[in-house]
Amino acid sequence: MARAEPPAASFERRVLRSAAEYHYLRVRLELPDGVTRPTVAQFKQLVVSALRELHGEVGAALPVDVLTYEEKTVSAILRVISSGLVRLWSALTLLGFYQNRRCAFRVLQTSPFLLALAGNSRDLVLD
Repeated sequence: MARAEPPAASFERRVLRSAAEYHYLRVRLELPDGVTRPTVAQFKQLVVSALRELHGEVGAALPVDVLTYEEKTVSAILRVISSGLVRLWSALTLLGFYQNRRCAFRVLQTSPFLLALAGNSRDLVLD
């Protein structure tokens, strides 16, 4: 009598993606001393030019909104559609010059929820 083989185990891979329409990034532009700080319009143009430089015209067409901008610290909260998060992050990371001077974007926080960027638990001081 032939022995019946047990049924092969089936494996199903499930990848869960965030259902959020947008992602939010808190970024800071690090500039050397003596370089004038950009205005909000210049900051937005710098973000768009970073996208254009790395991803071409298709990248420059990515809808990115500057929700808040602090000229004193040169930091901002950006909103981007979730499918463009990686493109924006990579373009900002690889940007190296502003007004022919070295610069660097630092992504401080990212979240699909704007409220999550309201506070930073690392800056929390307990009495």
